[in-house]
Amino acid sequence: MSLAKVVVVEDEAAIRLGVCDALRIAGYEAIEAADGELGLVAARRPGVDLVLLDLMLPKMDGMSVLKALRKTHPVLPVIVVTAKGGEDDRVDGLQEGADDYVVKPFSARELTARVQAVLRRSPERPGHVQQVTWGSTTVDFERREASAKGSAPMALSETECGILAHLAANAGRAISRDEMLTRLWGISGGGVETRTIDMHIARLRSKLTSLSGSGPEDWIVTVRGKGYMLGSGVNVKGKSKA
Repeated sequence: MSLAKVVVVEDEAAIRLGVCDALRIAGYEAIEAADGELGLVAARRPGVDLVLLDLMLPKMDGMSVLKALRKTHPVLPVIVVTAKGGEDDRVDGLQEGADDYVVKPFSARELTARVQAVLRRSPERPGHVQQVTWGSTTVDFERREASAKGSAPMALSETECGILAHLAANAGRAISRDEMLTRLWGISGGGVETRTIDMHIARLRSKLTSLSGSGPEDWIVTVRGKGYMLGSGVNVKGKSKA
């Protein structure tokens, strides 16, 4: 089995070397990029499985790299790794399509665990749920896209698919934010961290409602005090125990 390829976009040589060493020890192939322009080129190469992206980069800042990458690779997993740990910074990163957000300083153990959690989501999803539909709109988890008659398919991110598939695999049960953080990210929730889920669900709802013409809670229902639940009108294909 080939090693998962992780592109590390980091301008500080010592940090870049340390991250790459940690990834290689954990069994990944690490590809280094010292600035934003080189990072975007490396991330777009065939066979890349995940990108670790610093925000404060020379030549092209990390947020610009993320925006450009999402235009050509909308479902490629990206973990933002930065010293900018304020809530506004986290929200901006998630809104632009980051799958996770790690604040410096961090341990090698935490970073590799988050990489493992993000990569683990992709092969697990299709085995649980193949598709969900609402009206004439279908979400295909293998293709990672939503489609409706008369409209072009809309790409969904790794995280968006993971959230919707987990809700579908547990249809009829409210899923807490902490549970989703644990199942999808492999970390415990609490405080600001749980708002990560809210941001992803808001973006997912926006995509699905714009395509299907549905209301925001037709796909995903907010259960006050408990979390989120799949809408009762959403049909699930290929469901198995989560």
